[in-house]
Amino acid sequence: MTRFEYGNPKSSNVLIQMVGDHDFAIIENEVRTIAEKSVEDFCLVALKVDNWNHDLSPWNAPAVFGNEAFGNGAGGTLARVLDEISDPGKKYYIGGYSLAGLFALWAVYQTDKFEGVAAVSPSIWFPGFLDYMRENRILTNSVYLSLGDKEEKTRNPVMATVGNEIRNAHDLLKDQEKNTILEWNPGNHFKDADIRTACGFAWLLKKL
Repeated sequence: MTRFEYGNPKSSNVLIQMVGDHDFAIIENEVRTIAEKSVEDFCLVALKVDNWNHDLSPWNAPAVFGNEAFGNGAGGTLARVLDEISDPGKKYYIGGYSLAGLFALWAVYQTDKFEGVAAVSPSIWFPGFLDYMRENRILTNSVYLSLGDKEEKTRNPVMATVGNEIRNAHDLLKDQEKNTILEWNPGNHFKDADIRTACGFAWLLKKL
């Protein structure tokens, strides 16, 4: 897992984001947008995973598009993430887009090391994930959720559940009296990933 830093490396506010090759074309714009939307200083640590579907999946699941199934590598990935957040003088936040957003949300059920989570257009359609949320205790208080307003309008029957799943997840977190928001963005899953992710991190920073 390779580490890339953006923003102020000395900042006490550290944003952790799991990324793939596809993110590097837009991540600098994401960083600029966070800075525009927040008065807080920050360092964004982008951690590149090697196998997206394996390294970010909490458990095995069949393929829902193409032929690549989902592995169960999230536990190992999180162990390496925790090695990156050992400074007691810093506040750590985790966020991500798509499957990285699901990983971020899953991570805050495993550890209390994060002050908040930004699950942006997360793959919350992932089989069994909402049940997991119902059966386990989240270990952070600030939860940002978002989704594109066209994401649930897909012919894929599994991915079409994403709208109802994220609404139910948001209701669950509200019932648990968490500081949470669900924002809807115009467009499908592939629109403005950098801007959407920046909005999630900026919302967390505003909660300081």
